[in-house]
Amino acid sequence: MKKRIISLWFPRLHSDRILRRQPMTGPFAVTAHAKNTDRLLCVNQEAQSAGLERGMSLSDAHALCPSLRSEPHHPQADQYFLSGLSRWARRYCPWVAQDGGDGLLMDITGSAHLFGGEEAMLNDLGHRLGHARLHARWGVADTRGAAWALAHYRPGIAAMGDTEHALNSLPVAALRIAPQEDVTLQRLGVKTIGQLTKLPRATLGQRFGASVLMRLDQALGTHGETVSPEAEAPVYATRLTFPEPIGLSSDVMAALDRLLPALCAKLRDHQMGARIMLLICRRVDGQDQQVELRLARPLRDSARIKPLFERGVVTIDAGFGIDQLRLVATQVEHLAVEQISHHNTRSQDGLHDLITRLGNRIGLDNIQRFLPADSHIPERSFKIAAAAWSEPRGTWVSPAPRPIRIFPPEGIAAAGNAPPKRFRWRRQSLAMARATGPERIAPEWWFIDENWRSGVRDYWRIETQQGRRLWMFYTPQNPGWFIHGEFA
Repeated sequence: MKKRIISLWFPRLHSDRILRRQPMTGPFAVTAHAKNTDRLLCVNQEAQSAGLERGMSLSDAHALCPSLRSEPHHPQADQYFLSGLSRWARRYCPWVAQDGGDGLLMDITGSAHLFGGEEAMLNDLGHRLGHARLHARWGVADTRGAAWALAHYRPGIAAMGDTEHALNSLPVAALRIAPQEDVTLQRLGVKTIGQLTKLPRATLGQRFGASVLMRLDQALGTHGETVSPEAEAPVYATRLTFPEPIGLSSDVMAALDRLLPALCAKLRDHQMGARIMLLICRRVDGQDQQVELRLARPLRDSARIKPLFERGVVTIDAGFGIDQLRLVATQVEHLAVEQISHHNTRSQDGLHDLITRLGNRIGLDNIQRFLPADSHIPERSFKIAAAAWSEPRGTWVSPAPRPIRIFPPEGIAAAGNAPPKRFRWRRQSLAMARATGPERIAPEWWFIDENWRSGVRDYWRIETQQGRRLWMFYTPQNPGWFIHGEFA
């Protein structure tokens, strides 16, 4: 049986995805940064009617069409959207693969008759895509290359066994050859595939190498080209059904001894670790009780995961009994194989388990840690990050010691550019015993910070006779003294 391939092309995929979520009228374009400027990547029908084209710079497009609205390109969102379309297309055939970033390939061999033939199938497909506000073009042929050529240059159906005749009048660019090869063929007067097939193969091979001949053979079917569907993402889940209902939390924990090793083994096979796990308890009355466990780091160690479930398991309302348990890793991350020996101790495991226990009570995002930041400005020398989604790294590097406590600068009454011998601060009379400095810190001009508009600061470490060790600075541009922190 000859293969039949559908090439489904979405010429406005990037803009259609956005306009489905945020409908709007008028010219609209999706932009991408290329050649040191923002350029149009995809335009809707109104923008095309206004004379805008793909590849045009955004500034030129606004000059030509002042009412143009645009949004930046989000490749990940488009890829996720195309993956959803790929799953939807399996209603027509089981063999569906993505073709680039804006198309699908469908092997409908043996499945078209289920919809009343190829034409009826395409009518149904076009109706559903139109209802979803998606612009699509398709081609049907015996080969992948021919179907792609029809979809991009003359949408339609090539009769079975009539591939060469359907391609004869199409331009040579429909063979998916490189742009430079297309330009060279055009200069030689070879404009259509029909003209190309009449040339001696030896001449083509000598002039262009094997690439043009390979694409021509793939389109005509003399060189095989398969449609390989994407593999289904693995489902990390395991299930246990009981002959008699259970109702004690100890029974549920005992069941986890069988569920967790099986799930962790599957995670280990795929070099993945679970971030979020869900224990679903099905009661005999048909209702479900769920226990969610959020982990501070990816794990696949059943011995460490089991104790973390205890707090959630004791809250389960078993009702008249639980007859099935299902354990699912709803969020996973890559976790490479680790070498564990007496040279490689895992001292962080206890900390991660503590973060997990506290995080499942108050939320993982509420447990935070300080991380060093690359800035000489005291207020910007650190950043706060969720402990569960970050790792401690490095130490603070500064040319001089920094105080443990830093607070907003507090002004004091003092004159001159030398540290004051006596001053009042927070209702205290203090006398200086020793001063170390100055350390000049300049503002970072690339950031707009109201607190540093006064210019450079000269910092001093002041030890007072009363025992306070203060961090004080002087502003030469706008003379004044301020206390910014206190050493332990």
